[in-house]
Amino acid sequence: MNSAADLHFVTDVIRHWLPRSHPVDASPQSSRPPLRLLALIESAKSLSNLSEICKASPYLSGLIFAAEDFALDMSLTRTPSLSEFLYARSAIAIACRSHNLPSTIDLVCTAYKGEQGQKTLKEECIGGKGLGFNGKQLIHPSQVEICQHIYSPSEEEVEWAIRVVIADEKADNQGRGAWTLDDKMIDVPVVGKAKALVKKAALCGMNVDEIKAKWVHQEPE
Repeated sequence: MNSAADLHFVTDVIRHWLPRSHPVDASPQSSRPPLRLLALIESAKSLSNLSEICKASPYLSGLIFAAEDFALDMSLTRTPSLSEFLYARSAIAIACRSHNLPSTIDLVCTAYKGEQGQKTLKEECIGGKGLGFNGKQLIHPSQVEICQHIYSPSEEEVEWAIRVVIADEKADNQGRGAWTLDDKMIDVPVVGKAKALVKKAALCGMNVDEIKAKWVHQEPE
């Protein structure tokens, strides 16, 4: 995909042939969810048109970084550090967030065989998560478990987030703007991150209610 026009064309075709799949027109009683699209960002031109692409279709649910096609277009050689893709990956993650697109899918890991392949995959997943991606393209079933594990919040992260959310509600009732937890300051941005993490944990199937019950007596320090 190079421009918003590509998505406009696809959107027109879908609306003509599958009108009931439109996110706006779909009936609440419909058993079929609205159709969603993921756009491949695979060239310098598509990267320069990110903002327009993100606004081009009501079907659009996220972006995928097609690294190999991008490397071909830019005459780049992929290296283990992936530093040659840093600008493109950052731009894609930021564009998804700024346009409220829920899916930000990172480049495919071409290594998958053996211990070294699994190690490479783990490193790439950690790096992608650190840039703001929330998923990764996979080419082999053996990659699924590692990817899901890294992109899902850990039990420690969820427990921390729930403690923050519970304590913040009490702090808010006390009229406190900022407070501390485990000797670290907690303010509005930290609370926002905690709430988003709890929501993600629930979507990942974690027993959020059980952890909330464990920390129901958490107080702001």
